Amino acid sequence: MEPDIAGKPVAGKAESQLRKGVLEYCVLAILREGPRYGVELLETLGAVNVMVTSQGTIYPLLSRLRRDGLVETRWQESPSGPPRRYYELTPTGHAALKEFTAIWPHFRDAVDRFITD
Repeated sequence: MEPDIAGKPVAGKAESQLRKGVLEYCVLAILREGPRYGVELLETLGAVNVMVTSQGTIYPLLSRLRRDGLVETRWQESPSGPPRRYYELTPTGHAALKEFTAIWPHFRDAVDRFITD
Protein backbone atom coordinates (compact mmCIF):
# COMPACT_ATOMS: atom_id res chain seq x y z
CA MET A 1 0.00 0.00 0.00
CA GLU A 2 1.16 3.48 -0.81
CA PRO A 3 0.27 6.53 1.32
CA ASP A 4 -2.21 9.07 0.02
CA ILE A 5 -1.80 12.83 0.38
CA ALA A 6 -2.85 12.68 4.07
CA GLY A 7 -0.32 9.91 4.70
CA LYS A 8 -2.92 7.15 5.09
CA PRO A 9 -2.27 3.87 3.24
CA VAL A 10 -4.18 3.48 -0.02
CA ALA A 11 -4.80 0.01 -1.41
CA GLY A 12 -3.65 -0.80 -4.90
CA LYS A 13 -6.10 -2.18 -7.46
CA ALA A 14 -5.08 -5.83 -6.91
CA GLU A 15 -5.39 -5.57 -3.13
CA SER A 16 -8.73 -3.81 -3.39
CA GLN A 17 -10.13 -6.44 -5.77
CA LEU A 18 -8.91 -9.32 -3.62
CA ARG A 19 -10.44 -7.76 -0.50
CA LYS A 20 -13.72 -7.24 -2.32
CA GLY A 21 -13.77 -10.89 -3.32
CA VAL A 22 -13.21 -12.35 0.15
CA LEU A 23 -14.65 -9.73 2.51
CA GLU A 24 -18.07 -11.41 2.65
CA TYR A 25 -16.51 -14.70 3.75
CA CYS A 26 -14.23 -13.01 6.28
CA VAL A 27 -17.31 -11.40 7.84
CA LEU A 28 -19.09 -14.77 7.91
CA ALA A 29 -16.02 -16.33 9.54
CA ILE A 30 -15.94 -13.63 12.23
CA LEU A 31 -19.65 -14.16 12.88
CA ARG A 32 -19.05 -17.90 13.28
CA GLU A 33 -17.52 -16.96 16.66
CA GLY A 34 -20.78 -15.32 17.74
CA PRO A 35 -22.98 -12.26 17.17
CA ARG A 36 -21.26 -8.93 16.51
CA TYR A 37 -22.37 -5.41 15.75
CA GLY A 38 -21.06 -3.39 12.81
CA VAL A 39 -18.33 -1.42 14.58
CA GLU A 40 -16.98 -4.63 16.15
CA LEU A 41 -16.75 -6.17 12.69
CA LEU A 42 -14.89 -3.11 11.39
CA GLU A 43 -12.44 -3.28 14.30
CA THR A 44 -11.83 -7.01 13.88
CA LEU A 45 -11.25 -6.63 10.14
CA GLY A 46 -9.09 -3.55 10.73
CA ALA A 47 -6.75 -5.54 12.98
CA VAL A 48 -5.43 -7.10 9.75
CA ASN A 49 -4.06 -4.30 7.54
CA VAL A 50 -5.17 -5.64 4.18
CA MET A 51 -8.73 -6.12 5.46
CA VAL A 52 -9.26 -2.54 6.66
CA THR A 53 -12.59 -1.34 5.32
CA SER A 54 -15.10 1.43 5.96
CA GLN A 55 -18.65 1.78 7.23
CA GLY A 56 -19.63 2.63 3.66
CA THR A 57 -18.54 -0.85 2.64
CA ILE A 58 -19.47 -2.99 5.64
CA TYR A 59 -23.05 -1.85 6.19
CA PRO A 60 -24.22 -2.41 2.58
CA LEU A 61 -22.47 -5.81 2.72
CA LEU A 62 -24.28 -6.69 5.97
CA SER A 63 -27.60 -5.61 4.43
CA ARG A 64 -26.97 -7.87 1.43
CA LEU A 65 -26.01 -10.79 3.68
CA ARG A 66 -29.26 -10.27 5.58
CA ARG A 67 -31.34 -10.10 2.38
CA ASP A 68 -29.61 -13.27 1.15
CA GLY A 69 -30.49 -15.06 4.37
CA LEU A 70 -26.87 -15.60 5.45
CA VAL A 71 -27.19 -13.50 8.62
CA GLU A 72 -30.01 -12.42 10.85
CA THR A 73 -30.14 -9.38 13.08
CA ARG A 74 -31.44 -8.35 16.44
CA TRP A 75 -31.37 -5.11 18.35
CA GLN A 76 -29.76 -5.06 21.78
CA GLU A 77 -29.45 -2.28 24.32
CA SER A 78 -25.96 -0.86 24.67
CA PRO A 79 -24.40 0.03 28.02
CA SER A 80 -22.85 3.10 26.38
CA GLY A 81 -25.26 4.67 23.93
CA PRO A 82 -28.11 3.75 21.61
CA PRO A 83 -29.19 0.15 20.93
CA ARG A 84 -26.94 -1.81 18.57
CA ARG A 85 -27.88 -4.10 15.71
CA TYR A 86 -26.16 -7.45 16.17
CA TYR A 87 -25.56 -9.79 13.24
CA GLU A 88 -25.31 -13.55 13.52
CA LEU A 89 -24.99 -16.45 11.13
CA THR A 90 -28.03 -18.39 9.99
CA PRO A 91 -27.81 -22.07 9.01
CA THR A 92 -27.53 -20.87 5.39
CA GLY A 93 -24.64 -18.59 6.41
CA HIS A 94 -22.88 -21.50 8.11
CA ALA A 95 -23.32 -23.59 4.95
CA ALA A 96 -21.95 -20.79 2.72
CA LEU A 97 -18.91 -20.40 4.98
CA LYS A 98 -18.35 -24.17 5.02
CA GLU A 99 -18.46 -24.23 1.20
CA PHE A 100 -15.99 -21.33 0.94
CA THR A 101 -13.70 -22.92 3.54
CA ALA A 102 -13.58 -26.11 1.46
CA ILE A 103 -12.90 -24.27 -1.82
CA TRP A 104 -10.41 -21.64 -0.59
CA PRO A 105 -7.27 -23.82 -0.16
CA HIS A 106 -7.63 -25.21 -3.68
CA PHE A 107 -8.22 -21.75 -5.12
CA ARG A 108 -5.28 -20.27 -3.18
CA ASP A 109 -3.00 -23.13 -4.26
CA ALA A 110 -4.03 -22.70 -7.90
CA VAL A 111 -3.26 -18.98 -7.84
CA ASP A 112 0.05 -19.64 -6.07
CA ARG A 113 0.96 -22.08 -8.83
CA PHE A 114 0.57 -19.36 -11.48
CA ILE A 115 2.30 -16.54 -9.65
CA THR A 116 5.22 -18.42 -8.11
CA ASP A 117 8.46 -18.16 -10.03
